[in-house]
Amino acid sequence: MAQQLKKGDKVSWKSHGGTAHGEVVKKVTSPTTIKGHKVAASRDNPEFIVETDEGKRAAHKPGALKKG
Repeated sequence: MAQQLKKGDKVSWKSHGGTAHGEVVKKVTSPTTIKGHKVAASRDNPEFIVETDEGKRAAHKPGALKKG
């Protein structure tokens, strides 16, 4: 199911303080940097940039995200 995520999908994931909610911004399939952290994404190992309801962005592996 996580492989079917696309831009605009509402998602949730586990965070330090419990469960975070947000939206998929884009799928990343090449190495990139977000907030000073390296994201080792590739075509075989994609990650998703998500934005919280508060406007903060992070990268997560598909298995860490729950649609809805």
